[in-house]
Amino acid sequence: MSHVTALGPELWSGPMTPVPGSFLTLLTGPDRDAFDCIGRRRSFRKGSFLLREGERSSHVFLIRQGRVKIVATTAAGHEVLFAVRGPGELVGELAALTSRDAARTASLVALDAVEAQVVNGPDFLAFLEPRPRTLMLVVREIMDRLRDSDRRQVEFGSQPTIGRVAGYLAAMAEQEGKTVTGGIEISTLSQEELAGYIASSRESVARALTTLRRDGLISTGRRSIVVHDVEGLRSHRA
Repeated sequence: MSHVTALGPELWSGPMTPVPGSFLTLLTGPDRDAFDCIGRRRSFRKGSFLLREGERSSHVFLIRQGRVKIVATTAAGHEVLFAVRGPGELVGELAALTSRDAARTASLVALDAVEAQVVNGPDFLAFLEPRPRTLMLVVREIMDRLRDSDRRQVEFGSQPTIGRVAGYLAAMAEQEGKTVTGGIEISTLSQEELAGYIASSRESVARALTTLRRDGLISTGRRSIVVHDVEGLRSHRA
């Protein structure tokens, strides 16, 4: 069961490094303080659902700690991964801005232990209405995600699995990598999750990782990969 406590700015504890360019990083000081005071704080265990596909709700999540994955299930029962979101990022905002009677089109699952600020739809809209700049930030983020989704479909449709895997690893190294001896360390998805994200099979992903490792471009560990040659990964992507 998730643990729930009342929310206030002083209740947040522990380190939090927001994703660069995320909603939280773009809020001005007063707007950020105001947003901190709405909603409730919830903690979710790794693997638990923050919300489920098909449920009717309009609340919005601001991820404070950890990462979540956005997934949907096909008619054949296969899981498709749409995105991974981290600290500072909004999730579910489209439901608040559209019909509150519409069913959720995807599930939200904790990849790590997650702390999230949960704001119901009407309160989120009440926060945005007197703040047109912040409303535009939300709209722009939604449009950027739609554009990225379209671009990803085009790229994935024109590349073999190894190019898709290499592109994902290169992007992760650029966006979230940590410099270590011998390269850039990234936290990554499981092979099954990565397969869902790039629309391939787990077996094809495993073969691609083996090839990239054999070529000296990466080394792998449990839920982490060290990228030794980002440019080499880009050449596989091209």
